[in-house]
Amino acid sequence: MNKDVISTPNAPAAVGPYSQGIRVGDIFFLSGQIPLDPATGKLVEGDICAQAEQCCKNVVALLESQGLTTANVVKTTVFIAD
Repeated sequence: MNKDVISTPNAPAAVGPYSQGIRVGDIFFLSGQIPLDPATGKLVEGDICAQAEQCCKNVVALLESQGLTTANVVKTTVFIAD
């Protein structure tokens, strides 16, 4: 089975040896997102609500790049430090 890298300029570029996501067959694995604005490459300003919103926008951009929506998401994990 082929493994394809998912990439879109509408979400922040992956840092280091990572990718924005991987597609294996009909299954998509998207990388975790932090609140970076893909247009500027900088963290969004504001409180946790603004940061969480940007993370969600980044995930939606990855989904849309593959013709998917949030309705296609089967599982998600949110890590909150404090």
